[in-house]
Amino acid sequence: MSEESARRTLGRGLSALLGEAAEAPAPAERTAGTRTVPIEFLQPSPLQPRQRFDEEQLRLLADSIRENGILQPILVRRRAGAPNSFEIIAGERRWRAAQLARLHEVPVIVRDISDREALELAIVENVQREDLTPLEEAEGYRRLIEEFRYTQDELSRHVGKSRSHIANTLRLLNLPAEVRAMLDRGELTAGHARALLNAPDPKALAAQVVARGLNVRQTERLAQGARDGGTGQGTGSRPRKDADTLALERDLSATLGLKVAITTHGSGGTLAIHYDTVEQLDDVLERLGRPARG
Repeated sequence: MSEESARRTLGRGLSALLGEAAEAPAPAERTAGTRTVPIEFLQPSPLQPRQRFDEEQLRLLADSIRENGILQPILVRRRAGAPNSFEIIAGERRWRAAQLARLHEVPVIVRDISDREALELAIVENVQREDLTPLEEAEGYRRLIEEFRYTQDELSRHVGKSRSHIANTLRLLNLPAEVRAMLDRGELTAGHARALLNAPDPKALAAQVVARGLNVRQTERLAQGARDGGTGQGTGSRPRKDADTLALERDLSATLGLKVAITTHGSGGTLAIHYDTVEQLDDVLERLGRPARG
């Protein structure tokens, strides 16, 4: 499969690889190409971006499987050198729930898929179904960009998310490890985490947010106060920014996926865009209508 055709397939989602089998058939009407195999023949893929599975949701799915069976087959590929062993490409959650339901066999569709296609499909499918934590989603985007040379615009089209969402999600990877752990445990939401990104001490502020049970808007004000030295005022004689300026900074930051600072000087001012990598700078230049540095 060529790179271009593979990307077109990914854009259509799992149904493209299942031959439209993602439309759930009735239990007695298995999709053509589906076979049943012993459940122990299947193993999770090391390429799976999803690391956390909600136990309560798995139990609910197991109850449904006991009642109705597995309606959508699990997509697998053969494991090299192991003729009776299969690697799960899509459907690990169903496989785990089937074990809880004590099924002996599960329906699968076997496809010849490369490592590249397997990783891309696993990431795209999980993101489209919103099955990933914010950090798993961010790491998936990072791998697609760094390993498979996707641009943020291409990702936006393939996974159905806005470019600003992708850019802001990627920025979560810049948080300190302690804050990322809070996010993974569900103590902070992605909104909280984004508000802390540009704070001088995200770890200390995150602890305050959790201890005080602050919402996202309160967290934004806390982070802004920390950037202003805790007084609501800037350094030196710089006045506090008005609500319109702060709102414009937030809008521009969301659009570019980068920190933006606006400083007024009389009737004029300065617009500063903060970037971490040369690639981010090139992306800003392209969006401004100038060719990227080459």
